[in-house]
Amino acid sequence: MMKTLFTQIVVLVLALTITIGTLAQSPTATRQRRISPIEKTESRASEQPSPSPQVTEDADSNRVDPTSEEAAIVPYYNNFFTTYRLGPEDVVSVNVFGQERYSKQGIVIPPSGRIYLALIPEGIFVNGKTCDQVAEMIKRKYNEYIIDPQVSVSLDRAGSYRYSVIGDVGQPGIRLMTRRLSVTEAIAEAGGILQTGSRSKVYVLRKQANGNLQPIPVNVSAIYKGQAPDSVYLVPGDQVVVPGNTLKKWQTLTSFLPVLSFARLFTGGF
Repeated sequence: MMKTLFTQIVVLVLALTITIGTLAQSPTATRQRRISPIEKTESRASEQPSPSPQVTEDADSNRVDPTSEEAAIVPYYNNFFTTYRLGPEDVVSVNVFGQERYSKQGIVIPPSGRIYLALIPEGIFVNGKTCDQVAEMIKRKYNEYIIDPQVSVSLDRAGSYRYSVIGDVGQPGIRLMTRRLSVTEAIAEAGGILQTGSRSKVYVLRKQANGNLQPIPVNVSAIYKGQAPDSVYLVPGDQVVVPGNTLKKWQTLTSFLPVLSFARLFTGGF
C-alpha cells in the first residue's frame, strides 16, 4: 500500500515538471513586446554620443592670445621711448638707487634744454639726447661723490614731439606725438578724412637736412582696402596733408555762382 502511494507521488511530480517545461518553451511565454519605429529611433539617438561643440573658422580666427598680443605691443612702444630725443616741455625723472637726496622727480625741461640736480650746479644739457644718454652723463658727474652710482632717467610725459594734420579732415591742427604713429593713425586722431578729402592723394611733408620739405605720397585708400601696408610712420615736425577731391572742387565752383550772378547785374547781363 505504501509503495503504491509513493509511486503515485513520484509520477505526479514528474508530470508537473514536464508540464512546467512545456509551458516555458511555448510561444506565449517567449513572446516579446513589439517596439514601435519611434521608440527605435529614440533608442538609437540615445546610444549615439553627443557631438562635441564645433568652433567655426571665424570664431577661431578672432581668438586673441593675450600673451602674444602683449609681446607684439610692448616692443612697439618701447622702441619709441628708447629712441626718443628729449626736448622742451618733456617731463623726466632722475632716480639714483639708494640716494634719495640726489634723485628728482617731475623735471620739466625748459626751452634752454638744461636741467639742474644736486651737486651739479652747472646743470646738464639734455636737448636732443635719449634718456639713456642723459643717465650716463649724470652717472659720470656723480662718480665723484658716490661709489658706483646706479642712475636711471625715465620719460614721464612727452611734450616736445609734435606733428600736424591739415586739409580735409575732421579736426585739423597740431598735436603732440606721445607714441609712434602711422599716417592712418594720425588721420584717425584728427577726426578722419571728410567726404571732400582725397584718400588716394594724401602726402606727408618732411623737413630734410637742407631745410627743404620733401613730399611723401601715401595712398590711404589702398591701405584701408588692405592692398598696401600701413608702413609710413611720422617723425617730429611732419605735416600730413589731405587734399580735396572732385567733390571739393565742385563745391568750391558752386560757391562762386551767386557771386558771378551778382556781378552780371552790373554788366547788364541776365
